[in-house]
Amino acid sequence: MVEKMLFWTLFLLLGNFCLAAGSLQDPQEAWTESSLYYYHKKNLNIPRKPENISCIFYYQKNFTCTWSPEKEVYLTEYTVVRIYGKTRDSCRSENHTSCSFFYPYLTYPDIYSIEVEAKNVFGEQKSNVTYWYLEHIVKIEPPTNLTVEPIPGVKHMLQVTWGKPNGVPVSDSYICQLRYRRVNSTNWELGNQRLENERPYNLTGLLLLQQYAISMQCQVVTSELWSNWSEERIGTTEGLAPNSSLDLWRILGPAQPDGGRTVQLLWKEARADPNVRKTLGYNIWYFPENETTVKETKMTTDQQFKLHLGSAAYLVTVVYSTFDGVSPEATLRIPAVHEKPLQCIEAVQVYQYQDHLEVWWQTSDAEVDRWVIEWYPDQGMENLKRSWEFVSQTRNWTGRAENFVPFQCYNISVYPMVGIEVGVPYSIQAYFKEGIPSEGPLAKAQNISTQTATIKWEEIPKTKRRGFIYNYTVFYKSDHGTEFAITVDSSILQYELESLESNTQYTVKIMANTLAGGKNGTSFNFKTSISIIKIVLLGAITGGGLFSLGILLMVCSLNKPKLKRLVCPEIPNPAKSNVVLWHDDNFKSKLHLGEVQFHGKTLDERIPKPYLFSSGDLIDKLVVDFENFLDKTEVPGVDLMKTQESILSVEGKKYVNSPYNFYSPSGQVFQGLLSSALVSLKGTQEPSSERLDEETKDKTFQKPNASEILEPEQQPWEEAGLNPYLKNSVTTREFLTSEEFSDPNPEED
Repeated sequence: MVEKMLFWTLFLLLGNFCLAAGSLQDPQEAWTESSLYYYHKKNLNIPRKPENISCIFYYQKNFTCTWSPEKEVYLTEYTVVRIYGKTRDSCRSENHTSCSFFYPYLTYPDIYSIEVEAKNVFGEQKSNVTYWYLEHIVKIEPPTNLTVEPIPGVKHMLQVTWGKPNGVPVSDSYICQLRYRRVNSTNWELGNQRLENERPYNLTGLLLLQQYAISMQCQVVTSELWSNWSEERIGTTEGLAPNSSLDLWRILGPAQPDGGRTVQLLWKEARADPNVRKTLGYNIWYFPENETTVKETKMTTDQQFKLHLGSAAYLVTVVYSTFDGVSPEATLRIPAVHEKPLQCIEAVQVYQYQDHLEVWWQTSDAEVDRWVIEWYPDQGMENLKRSWEFVSQTRNWTGRAENFVPFQCYNISVYPMVGIEVGVPYSIQAYFKEGIPSEGPLAKAQNISTQTATIKWEEIPKTKRRGFIYNYTVFYKSDHGTEFAITVDSSILQYELESLESNTQYTVKIMANTLAGGKNGTSFNFKTSISIIKIVLLGAITGGGLFSLGILLMVCSLNKPKLKRLVCPEIPNPAKSNVVLWHDDNFKSKLHLGEVQFHGKTLDERIPKPYLFSSGDLIDKLVVDFENFLDKTEVPGVDLMKTQESILSVEGKKYVNSPYNFYSPSGQVFQGLLSSALVSLKGTQEPSSERLDEETKDKTFQKPNASEILEPEQQPWEEAGLNPYLKNSVTTREFLTSEEFSDPNPEED
């Protein structure tokens, strides 16, 4: 704490001492320092003295002077004072280091004295006085109408012409100079330094057929100042006259019905000579080979022309002209329509490389040593751009990459040439570079059967093959099987798949293969058909099922009682029947006459007439419900007739055969009852008619003796009704008759 107090005490004492020392300074000395500061500040901010004064006189335009420095810190006003003779005037410029005096306040020739004064808020400065002779500082414009042209027939030279520059005083003359350079160079060279007036100037020592840029400037003879350089003008030196003929080619069109044809002429310069001037145009002459006086002339600026010729042989000549001359003639012979040209090329081979393509050929004529190589894209279109090249003393040709497009098929032809005649070509197709096809083949299935199917596909368009198709691969698989692949040649566009599974779906796709790889087409599906045996079995099962279903429905539609009686008819038990004998012959006779009546109706109306059946006929008869017959009749009891027995003897045995058969309404059949048998009907017996009561009134029923009653297996009245399902039922029953057995009805003896 004590240390802090000592520190602040010392600090206050030192501060008071400094203030006291300042207050003791002399006031005069303090004012002097302030004046020096203001003086130095004023001298530093006054404008600088204008120097490097330069003046230019533009005849009948202006007199302009410039100076330095170019810019001041503070706003500065400049005044240029001009004195000539006894005249004094000035021009002012604010913060700019140039000032002009304009026409007509100009005198020529004359001497001007110039002084420049610069002034701002801090002061002013004046330049030294300068003197200017207007003849020495006059400046004119560049020359007008500058041209640069070669002189026809003169080599290595360009002629330069120009017009009088603007701003040349009337009383003075002027001189000019030029500079030139090659167009593809930046180095300028000066020509003659004194080109007087407007006389043409020949610039010599130039290279042949080269372009040069030329510019000019001029000055008054008494002046020290040159004009600005004029705009550049381009001129081309004279070249050599064409010393080589054109490479002339033709494309023969098909012959028309009238024998005429179209011939497309194509040509190009054999060698690009840098010393030959640009072509101005082409002249074409053509005429029949046997009529040289009939000559046609055509002119064109294009490098092709179409001729319409007849069927005869023609000669065609083409030349081109330049400013330097005319080229030698290029002639071709167009063969007649039916003429056979020379054919000597045996084979052509093409080899592909990374940056070029080589064509080799073999010939059978060793004397032929000039050839034409022609190539164009194989796109199936007319008027394709064709390229060709002449070669000599060789049997091969190299095509560079710039001449071909990758993945494009080309037709390449080699023509032999003998003089002006063209022989038969040998053509081949080739790719400069091959790739994978851009799309796969489009395929479909045909002729599909149970185990086979034909797969057919289309060729890929030429523009999308991108290479030669060497083969196709057929991929196919079933939904539950493995995939199979079959490769076929490129000439095959369909394949028959065999050993397929019936009623199975298959997936198929076709891949087209080139040297670069393969491309799959769109996959598709097809299904094999069902075998005939399966169809027949399925049809039989289906038909049988439908038939059974129909029978079942029909059966179900019947009433249950009828169904029961029809399917399982009730067979009466003979052992439970009461048989009585009828002794009245009158009943028998009435029975035969159909006179037995039941409730007013004869028996003939209720019971069918007796009919004799053979054993075979009885099998096919339907069973009639006898019970219905009895239910519908209201007779409580009926005595059945006696039947006569016929005893047949076969091999010592005697058979009882009933001579009558009776049908009941229910379909039951009763064979001949024994005349001693008597049917007893249950229920209360009521007379059916008055006559019947009289006939039966005096009759008494007699029971047969026990010895006369046959055993069940011997009873001849056994019911003979057949069950429709018992096909082996017999119509006769065998009985062993006893000698004591006698007919109970003695009246039938």
